[in-house]
Amino acid sequence: MIDVAHQHPARRFPRKETLRAVLAVLRKERGPRWHLSVVFTNDRYMRRINRTFLGHNVVTDVIAFPLHDVMNIDGELYVNLDQAARQAKEEGAGVTEEVRRLLIHGTLHLLGYRDSTRTQRDRMRKLEERYLALLRRR
Repeated sequence: MIDVAHQHPARRFPRKETLRAVLAVLRKERGPRWHLSVVFTNDRYMRRINRTFLGHNVVTDVIAFPLHDVMNIDGELYVNLDQAARQAKEEGAGVTEEVRRLLIHGTLHLLGYRDSTRTQRDRMRKLEERYLALLRRR
């Protein structure tokens, strides 16, 4: 089960696309029996989450909190739609593609993948590209 919430005051991302991106990863990596909450948010809220829970006073694009059975929820993803729009523009990509990438990236983190080292980052990037390509074909 995937719950989708829009905390952003103006921007929205389609629920159907959210489910496609997250389930593409879950089905291949671990199976779809997960309960996740996905919250689409803005710069201000993302900075607050970072400061409160991670001790960083910065804006980021995605934060993943694995919860492991806390209130029957396996994890929460927070996706910053403002940052996604900026990154899409910088990369010359569409916003939909960038949000998909962030959803995939965050889901991989929930599954235990890390990106602290160059090797880990390269592995995650390859997985992101594989899942993005899979979504493009569908």
